[in-house]
Amino acid sequence: MTAKTSRKVLLAAPRGYCAGVDRAVIAVEKALEQYGAPVYVRHEIVHNKYVVKTLEKKGAIFVEETAEVPEGNIVIFSAHGVAPVVHEEAARGKLATIDATCPLVTKVHKEAVRFAKDDYDILLIGHEGHEEVIGTSGEAPEHITLVDGPGAVANVEVRDPDKVVWLSQTTLSVDETMETVDALKGRFPNLLSPPSDDICYATQNRQTAVKQMGAEADLVIVVGSKNSSNSVRLVEVALGAGARDAHLVDYAEEIDEAWLEGVSTVGVTSGASVPEILVQGVLEWLAHRGFEDVEVVTAAKESITFSLPKELRRDLRSEAAELASPSEG
Repeated sequence: MTAKTSRKVLLAAPRGYCAGVDRAVIAVEKALEQYGAPVYVRHEIVHNKYVVKTLEKKGAIFVEETAEVPEGNIVIFSAHGVAPVVHEEAARGKLATIDATCPLVTKVHKEAVRFAKDDYDILLIGHEGHEEVIGTSGEAPEHITLVDGPGAVANVEVRDPDKVVWLSQTTLSVDETMETVDALKGRFPNLLSPPSDDICYATQNRQTAVKQMGAEADLVIVVGSKNSSNSVRLVEVALGAGARDAHLVDYAEEIDEAWLEGVSTVGVTSGASVPEILVQGVLEWLAHRGFEDVEVVTAAKESITFSLPKELRRDLRSEAAELASPSEG
């Protein structure tokens, strides 16, 4: 009789919700509490099926375009950010807006505006069609050229090779972005870098944790939705780090038992828009199949939090003040 193979789970830390996602989801929940349903949200507030369905049950209505929101209603802009033209559309539609754009995305928007004002050509590294890229590009469309990975570098054209800067989508693979930057520097030696790295701390930390466990894991399961850029990148990073196999799932039920064949170590992580309840579901699914031993792989400690969007803070303050003031009578 052969000895039973020891089975274990390596659980990445940090994983799941980042500060920007947490802020955006709470913004929708607070708006529903404060103003009642429905509250309209332009695009998915964050790229996660479970989160969107949960908020829909509470009364959030997700729309693709601002024009779909009936006049006089509240519309919340998603964590990915929007172009200035979207703010203009909302004003024309007489909509009250709550901007839940992640502050780290807002930072990239401000950089785009500043470099465009100084007449730079801006090379925005990112994925074509992603909401964040559309929003950032909209800040200075005449100055921004999208560079979708190292393979796109050869086709980039600029007006003045000595006046070029790169910016990036916040949820990219750190390694691939630097590969793109190196290729761009090969073509434009005087390429300017942003004042600080645009790829957000949470994206980097989650990738670092996956690199650490990917080398040891036979299989890596990333919990996240297919339209979540940072979740998709985690699968790529796991394979690049040496994992034999890696898959993206929204829920534990999507795991295929065939993936476990010949596997003794499973790595588990989740994208920055994934609530912990979904990860716990995966751990329970694995425990039922003999993977009960869970070891946490910690790459960083996260303590960053962001305050709620100013529109909600202002209204919440006035509501609190009303409650605190003695009633007349």
